[in-house]
Amino acid sequence: MGALDAIAARVAAGVTVSFRPTGSSMVPLIRSRQLVTVVPVDPTAVEVGDIVLARVAGSVHLHLVSAVDNHRLRVQISNNRGRINGWTSHARVYGICTTVGGVPWPRLAGKLQPS
Repeated sequence: MGALDAIAARVAAGVTVSFRPTGSSMVPLIRSRQLVTVVPVDPTAVEVGDIVLARVAGSVHLHLVSAVDNHRLRVQISNNRGRINGWTSHARVYGICTTVGGVPWPRLAGKLQPS
């Protein structure tokens, strides 16, 4: 189990988690090792452009929502470099990024899971 798997398990259990993801697939939105905060999310409320923590094809990613299919209860996840990771069900969308480098991410109203 990788670091993102452990973080996803904590977020899925209702915990807000701050961590420093590595990699360049989300630059310039998130730089490697930049502090982010992820909180549990209502997956039915996510929109294109939200950054979510989700499991796609067996791997956990902190990536963009690039399409939403509410009829089939799923979202498409992509990085910020044009690569589509694939579709995943609402049940595999664990959290939403609320801050990047201490700066609040926009459009969070109504998306956070109630405590």
